[in-house]
Amino acid sequence: MDKTLQGLDPELSAAIIDALREPIVILDKNLHVLVGNRAFYEKFGVRYEEIHGKKFAELGTGEWNIPALISLLEQVIPDKTKIEGYEVLHTFERLGLRVMVLNAHSIKLKNKKQDIFVSITDITDQNKEAHDKKNLMLQKDTLLKEMRHRIANSLQLIASIILLKAGTVRSKEGRAHLEDAHDRIISIATVQKNLDPTSDGSLIPVLDYLRMLCGSLAKSMISGNKPISLKVTGKGGSVTPDEAISLGLITTELVMNALKHAFPSGEGQITVSYETRGKKWKLSVGDDGVGLKATFKNGVGLGTNILESLTKQLNAKIDRVSTERGTVVSVTHPASLVKKEQTVIA
Repeated sequence: MDKTLQGLDPELSAAIIDALREPIVILDKNLHVLVGNRAFYEKFGVRYEEIHGKKFAELGTGEWNIPALISLLEQVIPDKTKIEGYEVLHTFERLGLRVMVLNAHSIKLKNKKQDIFVSITDITDQNKEAHDKKNLMLQKDTLLKEMRHRIANSLQLIASIILLKAGTVRSKEGRAHLEDAHDRIISIATVQKNLDPTSDGSLIPVLDYLRMLCGSLAKSMISGNKPISLKVTGKGGSVTPDEAISLGLITTELVMNALKHAFPSGEGQITVSYETRGKKWKLSVGDDGVGLKATFKNGVGLGTNILESLTKQLNAKIDRVSTERGTVVSVTHPASLVKKEQTVIA
């Protein structure tokens, strides 16, 4: 402002200042008020005659009588400094409790000595809007968390009823279908329960989410007498809530498959790994079990269809590698990174 007004005709400079919509007051080097603009007079309900020649600290009811602020203003001209974003919280006589932001710098009009240009911006409403928005987001997140918790509990209840029903079915095939439905419902409930609510546009740290998810899976599906461990490894990476749900369902499906089929002797380790580089990522679930050869059956099961559908949604590709030393199933994004899906049965 000082550079734009320097050299201008005083009347023109005064007109420019008066046209500004934010309150402006000009002080001399001793911090006496020279003049204010129309916005200043209207905002604080004063007239030129009431404030001209008065010390800045004496204006109003002492809202500007802040030692630290006065000290900064006193340094503006001799030290060629600026004041930027100085906040003042005060109950103003006409306005009530307000938050004002003050900025100040030196100004030199044509044929005049240096003065201090002070602008005052009322940010009370902006702060209130930001505070209200934050509260709304917190309320929304609380409601979402409660909703997910209730959905997860309802799904677990349904899964328990299905499992009880499976115990009464005589048909081996029918019982297997009901048990499979139970496992699918449990997987969805686990994914929902471990996905914390997030604000719009926010991202979820993948490894933190996978660790919570696998912790829940281990607690619910690995009994104390089973020497099977489940661990999560990898580096960084964040995804949207929708992507996290898909990754969670894929991970749960693969972990459940490994728990069901990889360890007939009841001992082993499952490792969930997530690696990322830029927009590329790879999710792998591996085990040191018996491999697909010992459990391979012809035909495509429900689990395979679920995995295929979820990976397509993520524009990813499944890669299966299995030997007698175990199985690793990887989901890679983008799909073009995987040239060809392969299933090796040794």
